[in-house]
Amino acid sequence: MGWLWAIIVGFVLGLLAKLLIPGKQHSPLWLITIFGMLGAIVGNAMARGFGVEATSGIDWSRHIFQIVAAVVIVYLGDMLYVATLGKRKQQTQTRA
Repeated sequence: MGWLWAIIVGFVLGLLAKLLIPGKQHSPLWLITIFGMLGAIVGNAMARGFGVEATSGIDWSRHIFQIVAAVVIVYLGDMLYVATLGKRKQQTQTRA
């Protein structure tokens, strides 16, 4: 059940990050979900580092760390994806 929640949270965080980043992102949905999962992991680690490990009720500060981390990871990951995809397109065009 833990993996299912990780995928759902990653999907939601990835979509939120994609909405917050201006412009169009070219990464596929499965990659956005993985980026969101990484954002959740990094955001939790950042929250622990800032001393927001466990609170009573909803951990709003932890969720903010997760969203910020997801935005950064989706942005950088999309840049890397486009750079890699662009190199592939150039290679296929020179072969033809």
